[in-house]
Amino acid sequence: MPGLGGVLRASSWDQGVPVISRRTAYGRIPRLLARARSAALADGPAARPAPLVEVAVLLLVILAFTRLHSAAGTDAAARAAANAAALQAVERALGLDITLAVNRWLVEHPALVKPAVYYYRLYYLVIVGVLVWVFVRHPGDYVRVRRVLVVMTLLALPVFWALPMSPPRFAVPGVVDIVTEHEILGGEASHVIATGRNLYSAMPSMHTAWSLWCGYAAWYALRARHPRLAVLPWLFPLGMAAVVLATGNHYVLDIAGSVTLLLAAVGAVSAWERLAARGRPRPRSARPAT
Repeated sequence: MPGLGGVLRASSWDQGVPVISRRTAYGRIPRLLARARSAALADGPAARPAPLVEVAVLLLVILAFTRLHSAAGTDAAARAAANAAALQAVERALGLDITLAVNRWLVEHPALVKPAVYYYRLYYLVIVGVLVWVFVRHPGDYVRVRRVLVVMTLLALPVFWALPMSPPRFAVPGVVDIVTEHEILGGEASHVIATGRNLYSAMPSMHTAWSLWCGYAAWYALRARHPRLAVLPWLFPLGMAAVVLATGNHYVLDIAGSVTLLLAAVGAVSAWERLAARGRPRPRSARPAT
């Protein structure tokens, strides 16, 4: 009497129902895992993840960041106010306390207010655009810049938990909350955006950090073939730094924290890639025919 393995291998159909052999089923699992790993990690120099897998991974990162970022602001108002006062004292000692002056300058130039609010609110479109552009046009560079984006985003979370910070619009007398007063999405939309959001995460400025990532990603993709053109994307984070200061959302040192965050993420990804390269087997050189 044949064993179970023999019955499963005897025929691929049993009463009109396809039967998958144990060897086939067991063989597919490693292949599926390998395919998922290659899609997520894309170790090859010109490898590009599968689009659906990439979207799923990025959505999971966004969801995790949103939940943890929101949780970091729970019951943090008192600590955030104290940290903001300490940071302002440091900025005064360094001669960097320009937030109020820059905010007043923008208020006195109303023609620039709406463009500043658009710049602040719609920069997410630039992040998505840069991701898609590098994915489609520069697949060999995509995995690295995506890794930097993910690592940078995750590295910010411990800072939010350890160092809650009230933004200038809450902590500096006289600063006008320009984005709220001139909300392009409408008052109700602004209330929905603020609900459940961590309002005490000024350090580091993620608007500046993610804008810096856009500049880095575009520079990294263009640096080899178009070195002069590669410098231009850095203008975008410079503009964002000016906007977050002028709208009363961040301090100068918040922007310095964003630069540090990007540098830390690039360093971490570079270290990871060097370790991964050491772990890969080197191709054997072909022996000369005898």
